[in-house]
Amino acid sequence: MLNHSDIWNALDRLAGRLETSPSGLARRAGLDPTTFNKSKRYSPSGKARWPSTESLAKVLGEVGMTFEDFARHADGTHARGPSVPLIGHAQAGDSGFFDDSGFPVGSGWDDVRVPGVQDPGAYCLQIAGDSMAPVMRAGDRVVVNPGETVRRGDRVVVKTVEGEVMAKELHRMSETQVELVSLNPEYDDRVIPRKDVVWIARIVWISQ
Repeated sequence: MLNHSDIWNALDRLAGRLETSPSGLARRAGLDPTTFNKSKRYSPSGKARWPSTESLAKVLGEVGMTFEDFARHADGTHARGPSVPLIGHAQAGDSGFFDDSGFPVGSGWDDVRVPGVQDPGAYCLQIAGDSMAPVMRAGDRVVVNPGETVRRGDRVVVKTVEGEVMAKELHRMSETQVELVSLNPEYDDRVIPRKDVVWIARIVWISQ
């Protein structure tokens, strides 16, 4: 369960990733600049104050992060869970590392521990590039679960027949093509024919 310090620490780290202060983060979201100040986190009597749902929603809308992603981001400050294999982005593009469904094969991977991940088929992939910034940046680790059904709006990892591996947001998937969205407006969205997609897997956790 997330506690008071988890939430505030996650907001502080999010501000740091955007190279701003908590005040700057609040200002970007259209809030009073003092909304996330340390002085607002406790009452004069010492009682813990929590950020409002409205203020969190405005911040997450500004940076393109869902409440689910934020909860995982906050939970990752301290939580530990089962170990999963860690696969580098360059390895993910090579042949022989995955089966046709996107599950890793072989052994000898480095292991990492992540909170709340129980599926034995899940694995951790290190992000390269910044097409999904600021939600995911180069060097971030995402836990991928090929066994979960993907739906519109999910963050996903896709591998093409040419060996390209990319992290995107799924906009739509039909019988003929997969439409993907880059959260960073400096990068184009992608439309890939289904025949050119080797596998697509849902991102279930982001380590930042």
